[in-house]
Amino acid sequence: MHPAAEPRAALVLGHGAGGGVASADLVAVTDVARAEGVSVALVEQPYRVAGRRSPAPARQLDAAWSAAIDYLLAGELRRLPLIVGGRSLGARVACRTAEVTGALAVLCLAFPLRAPGRASAASRLDELDAVTVPVLVVQGERDPFGMPPAAEHRTVVQVPGDHSLKTDLEAVANAVRSWLPSVLAQAARPAA
Repeated sequence: MHPAAEPRAALVLGHGAGGGVASADLVAVTDVARAEGVSVALVEQPYRVAGRRSPAPARQLDAAWSAAIDYLLAGELRRLPLIVGGRSLGARVACRTAEVTGALAVLCLAFPLRAPGRASAASRLDELDAVTVPVLVVQGERDPFGMPPAAEHRTVVQVPGDHSLKTDLEAVANAVRSWLPSVLAQAARPAA
């Protein structure tokens, strides 16, 4: 948990398949969010906690993520508008569960559109397209997993680098810094 001094919203972030919650881009985004008055929870998936390197099947990842969010919203993040997201695999989980968690927006860092090196690999664009709330995708311009297209509810910001997003962390931070105010303004509006 990384609470903001006077939180206006909560951001729950998941990690990528091969890394943990200490990845440089997640740390950079956490700093930006807290500066904007957003408390951040970094969620480590159970397979990582158990010391395994390979992710569990999608349904298990999604169930664990949803349970973690339920827990956080019943406790430390109670009554805060919810933004979900993550890097790579964590972004996919956040997209697939955005509706069930009640998220008002989704932040995707290095969304893995297609497995690299396999031209016939299935696209994961349907996971992004299924999200009906605002989405920000921050993608390295040389990401071997591909570049998702912008869409009606989806902003795509290309930053220098590849899938790791380590090349220019300030560009990653700036993309999130530019997007968050509109999401927070939406959260502050009374429900119709």
